[in-house]
Amino acid sequence: MKILVTGGLGFIGSHTVVELQNKGYKVVIIDNCSNSSPDVLQGIQSITGKKPIFEQFDLREKEKVQNFFSRHDDIEGVIHFAASKAVGESVENPLLYYENNLSTLIYILQQLSYKKSANFIFSSSCTVYGQADELPITENAPVKPAESPYGNTKQIGEEIIRDTCKVTKNLKAISLRYFNPTGAHPSAEIGELPIGVPQNLIPFITQTAIGLREKLSVFGNDYPTSDGTCIRDYIHVVDLAKAHVVALQRLIDDKNTTNYEVFNVGTGTGSTVLEVIQSFEKVSGQKLNYQIVGRREGDITAAYADTTKANNELDWKAESKLDDSLSSAWKWEQKVRG
Repeated sequence: MKILVTGGLGFIGSHTVVELQNKGYKVVIIDNCSNSSPDVLQGIQSITGKKPIFEQFDLREKEKVQNFFSRHDDIEGVIHFAASKAVGESVENPLLYYENNLSTLIYILQQLSYKKSANFIFSSSCTVYGQADELPITENAPVKPAESPYGNTKQIGEEIIRDTCKVTKNLKAISLRYFNPTGAHPSAEIGELPIGVPQNLIPFITQTAIGLREKLSVFGNDYPTSDGTCIRDYIHVVDLAKAHVVALQRLIDDKNTTNYEVFNVGTGTGSTVLEVIQSFEKVSGQKLNYQIVGRREGDITAAYADTTKANNELDWKAESKLDDSLSSAWKWEQKVRG
């Protein structure tokens, strides 16, 4: 069974390709390598023993998308990761984000609407909830006005898929709203490799520990939390990748209850920034150079998932702990810089 993974050389995409191939799927990757590298293919092959089919082009080129689907008319499902994801950059360049994150989604859905049956998994985000009124966050929590163009593209993306599913009865789709992906494959063959300054906490921690960054800034210690720092739900990327595979299998097996569904994907446990730092220092044996600075605009106090729906309906549960995520991220960092 042939599955298309867009953005399949990226952090979450590459780990999902590994899990798909481990389950026997034939995988085709489309990636423009704007924030990834073809070298990742070697890492995937080292883990699974199989090299996925890879095509390098930009999904904003509509004719190339049409041409791809005419050549691969046996695609049974699509997992769509390809998108720009830096919050700060989206504020500075909103039109780039709206073009890149929405036009690509539309072009793929247009091609799927021509098929007899199509299964689609969308890479969404807990950013759609903003600062939720209640914790943990369930799928029924209201979607809040977006804090950034990036967050807005996830909200609009979900709306586009929902509207398309209403009229395209042959299309089944699931949006996975995930929390904070971390870690790396235990083999250290693939992991997170941000280009430039990391936007996320864990790679900034590992790059600071290895000496690439002088110090880690902790943005604010006056939040209403146990130690004053922000709380997030950090999920190991392998657990997250497995959630994509079971969600896809749910659609293929016709186990979905409606043709558009939404699931939270997280651990269900919130960790403060200082707890993450302490966990890293424990598993790595490294003392981390960090300093408390002022709050960062747009940061919410706390976000962690209620995963009951995913646990029950997808029969999926996060298995790795925070220590596992940080240990694998550190192993990967050491390999990359070695």
